[in-house]
Amino acid sequence: MKIVPLFLGIATGVLAGATTVLLSTPKSGSEVRVSLKSTSTDFRDKLSDIKLQLQDVKNSIRTLTKESKEVIPEAIEEIKADVEQWKSETAPLQTKLQDEISAIQSAIEEMEKALPKKKEAAVN
Repeated sequence: MKIVPLFLGIATGVLAGATTVLLSTPKSGSEVRVSLKSTSTDFRDKLSDIKLQLQDVKNSIRTLTKESKEVIPEAIEEIKADVEQWKSETAPLQTKLQDEISAIQSAIEEMEKALPKKKEAAVN
């Protein structure tokens, strides 16, 4: 959503509403002019404040964009380095675990081979 059309719509609505209220009140011409000048001044001040706030938002977005372009690549590189370090530190453990799993599987297979022989001997 674009901000400029939004603020133009709000400004138009405020101006139309203020004009309608000012013209429908039972005031004299000079009172209406004074009131209209006051309302116009207030509106300009508020519009000026909005412009300043928008400029602050734009500056904040620029700063955030610049910082994110610097910080995100650094963070990614640090994460990659940490992952590589973790892999190198856990590689010996993985090998040891795989060897132990293989030994357990071999032991289970030997037990399975030995069990049927004992059952056959018991039946005979």
